[in-house]
Amino acid sequence: MRWLAALLLTATLARAEGEPPGAFDYYVLSLSWSPTFCALEGEARDNPQCDRSLGWVLHGLWPQYEDGWPSYCRGGTRNPSRAETAAMADIMGSSGSAWHQWKKHGRCSGLSPEDYFALARVAFDRVTRPDILRKLDKPVRVPAAVIEEAFLQANPDWTADMLTITCKAARIQEARVCLTRSLEPRACGSDVIRDCAMQDALFDPIR
Repeated sequence: MRWLAALLLTATLARAEGEPPGAFDYYVLSLSWSPTFCALEGEARDNPQCDRSLGWVLHGLWPQYEDGWPSYCRGGTRNPSRAETAAMADIMGSSGSAWHQWKKHGRCSGLSPEDYFALARVAFDRVTRPDILRKLDKPVRVPAAVIEEAFLQANPDWTADMLTITCKAARIQEARVCLTRSLEPRACGSDVIRDCAMQDALFDPIR
């Protein structure tokens, strides 16, 4: 049972909360496929994101340690205003999502809300989202590796160890790219680079 105790301890450390802001190693930029989010939870919550024809949206820009990540950091700057979170709805789907990301991850950056959201927008805009995935007109089942390859072809300065594709409920869920603190692509840590291995993940089209 010793290995189980070690595993539980590792999980606890990786998900620690309340760290001081600004102390981290790199960022994970997480892009969520909006049709998956809406099918699994967004529509049931009447999330305004699901009233729009969105593809890849910004889930978050997450401060990350080489092993694990900070969350709900203590102290730091003020909270964002409603206007600041509302201004992120065009790429984050809703102001509520922007607020949640600030509360859980943004404060850990050590930046002000204004600077954090500005940085997140720059990071999002630097990613070329594969245009071919927006052209689907019906659901398809694909290997998750196909989605990864589409991103790598659209962003030729990336390598496979900088990107991971996640799945949820047998669907393509997110694309996550690892970035330095200055937003340059870099290799992901071992706890991030866990690609979905599904060969038939459902990928819904934009409605």
